[in-house]
Amino acid sequence: MTLYVQGLSKGAPNSSMAQFQEMMRQQLESSMHTELGKLLDTSLEPEKEAARKDFKGFEKLFHRFLQFKGPAVEWPKIQRPPEDSIQPYDKIAARGIPDKVANSLNKLVVVKLNGGLGTSMGCKGPKSLISVRNENTFLDLTVKQIEHLNKTYNTDVPLVLMNSFNTDEDTKKILQKYTHTQVKIHTFNQSRYPRINKESLLPVSANMSMNGTGTEGWYPPGHGDIYASFYNSGLLDQLIADGKEYIFVSNIDNLGATVDLHILHHLVTQPNGKRCEFVMEVTDKTRADVKGGTLIEYDGKLRLLEIAQVPKAHRLQEQSAMDLEIIVNPKTLDGGQNVIQLETAVGAAIKCFDNALGINVPRSRFLPVKTTSDLLLVMSNLYSLDAGSLTMSPKREFPTTPHVKLGSSFTQVQEYLMRFESIPDILELDHLTVSGDVTFGKNVSLKGTVIIIANHGDRIDIPAGSMLENKIVSGNLRILDH
Repeated sequence: MTLYVQGLSKGAPNSSMAQFQEMMRQQLESSMHTELGKLLDTSLEPEKEAARKDFKGFEKLFHRFLQFKGPAVEWPKIQRPPEDSIQPYDKIAARGIPDKVANSLNKLVVVKLNGGLGTSMGCKGPKSLISVRNENTFLDLTVKQIEHLNKTYNTDVPLVLMNSFNTDEDTKKILQKYTHTQVKIHTFNQSRYPRINKESLLPVSANMSMNGTGTEGWYPPGHGDIYASFYNSGLLDQLIADGKEYIFVSNIDNLGATVDLHILHHLVTQPNGKRCEFVMEVTDKTRADVKGGTLIEYDGKLRLLEIAQVPKAHRLQEQSAMDLEIIVNPKTLDGGQNVIQLETAVGAAIKCFDNALGINVPRSRFLPVKTTSDLLLVMSNLYSLDAGSLTMSPKREFPTTPHVKLGSSFTQVQEYLMRFESIPDILELDHLTVSGDVTFGKNVSLKGTVIIIANHGDRIDIPAGSMLENKIVSGNLRILDH
């Protein structure tokens, strides 16, 4: 790409550099606007209006990306949140649930983020359609949870799915199976943004086509897009007209994120006399948590601090470059082209709301299934399934979940399932590491710390009925005896 820069005035070096940078930004924005116009001209008429709205949002994000001048926060201004701004869940629950909680539920909408594919676990199609427990998919369990609420309290809590262009078609096909459930299900699509060539900072796609390799040029811009896309869909106005006032938002793969009546009652009744516009559930971190932010006070408001905003001198762990406002996500396409995606996170909006509140909830409310290691936990006897909700078995002595690390031989769901004749008993497990070619027979029990490592080219078979407690198994064993 060639930049033509005119009109730079003579003066101080810093002033000239600032003018040069500003003119570069303007040139880049102008070039991007032109390219987006060309893309829009290739869209089909029924899609053109939606694409125009998407591009409007993208241009705002691109403008902010070009204006980026450093960290979005100044470290000295960060303060610990006031004591009452993050409240323990026990204190919230102690208020109890009123007899008329149905009134609050009838003002509620459950929104599930359903834009992700199951590719990270070797599955095609929407991740929400992967079976995770007793042949139930993520979507099945979500519908069962909300139906149970509606039947129990005689309410009308709807389910809204925020799909992406990757998941919309397949999800809509499967929704027919829920026609006779006591849950109204709505969908809307999050935006479709163009991937940007890392060198030219222009779209990599030449047209709006989503056929073949054309899909590589586009991406859904993160869950922070929910605010604009929900509004643009027209569904938000419809739900407000139906008397809805509150939304509960979570990823569909977080099986612990169910509607909590104590939190809803606390939000609706405004016990501190101030209108609370935003509640974020937070939980104590564990060894498994390598991502995620931290609530801080900044300029008198709660704010979500992401790891990339922490100066290196204060970091415990490095993460990819992003800040609170814009997540710059680098990607490499199949052909080797380097691109970037501009994304946002739903929780980052907490600073935009008045009297925001954090609630320190039990770890049981954070149960995401991102890998087959997570899948092993939710499929095991560690959890009981009731009305679509998973709760930790009362037989587990400790409230913490085991730390499970399955190796690359278990990454894909189909291969993972083939390696277990049945899911082991892990009620008393603390830590499990498995590496290499390992299989498990029926009715295996794992307790304490168990490490199983098969050497390259060798295989370890755990026989049916085995009980491994605080064991390290490695080498070229073919069969492990009881």
